[in-house]
Amino acid sequence: MKLTVDNIAFRYSDEPLFKGLSFDVAAGEFVSILGPSGCGKSTVLNLLAGILTPEGGNMYVDGAPIRGMSSHFAYMPQNDLLFPWKTIMQNVCLHGRLHGNEKAAQARARELFPLFGLAGYEDAWPSDLSGGMRQRAAFLRTALCDSDILLLDEPFGALDVISRSDMQDWLVSMKRHLGRTCLLVTHDIDEAIFLSDRILVLGGRPAEIRSEHRIVEANRTRDWLYAQGELRHRLHDSIRGLEAGKC
Repeated sequence: MKLTVDNIAFRYSDEPLFKGLSFDVAAGEFVSILGPSGCGKSTVLNLLAGILTPEGGNMYVDGAPIRGMSSHFAYMPQNDLLFPWKTIMQNVCLHGRLHGNEKAAQARARELFPLFGLAGYEDAWPSDLSGGMRQRAAFLRTALCDSDILLLDEPFGALDVISRSDMQDWLVSMKRHLGRTCLLVTHDIDEAIFLSDRILVLGGRPAEIRSEHRIVEANRTRDWLYAQGELRHRLHDSIRGLEAGKC
């Protein structure tokens, strides 16, 4: 198993958020975490990234325990966080510059700019790009990190509906090229269905994984997504029940 979260405990102030949170993610799998607001979805990513420290339990990558910040993870937040005074090439190669291999990062970035829909914008400024292009640049920066697990915290949440749909379509087409294990936090049920191999529904007090939904369709299209009414209703009812304290 690529990633294992085993019996993690964490609290804010005196209230336990997680008391025994456990789940696994297989190598190359794309897993989404859904749940009501405040259930701890983003906290899961912060614990994995080493931004927060669990009170108990263990986390493993490839069977080896991890604690604190780890090179296994690359974290992409909701906002693109591009530096406005740096070109797109300079922005996406930040990890390479910080680790002393900027030239290699630039060479790899030039290969990937067309794949990410950014060809011709290497020397542009962030202000020259649309919202969707900025997010693709942020995604390229994340992908250029030497990390085997991508942590995605609502990366398209700040976009308008059309741009978000375009980015989801783009990511579906990119999944096989990325070749990474991905853990996505999202509030968007359709986004989770469209992108995921598995969906984990998080909720309760303290929070735990309350249900799991596996999606096996290989050829994802919008028509296929719009036909997933039954799954959409099941996920909606599950999350709504958690919000109402029924689960």
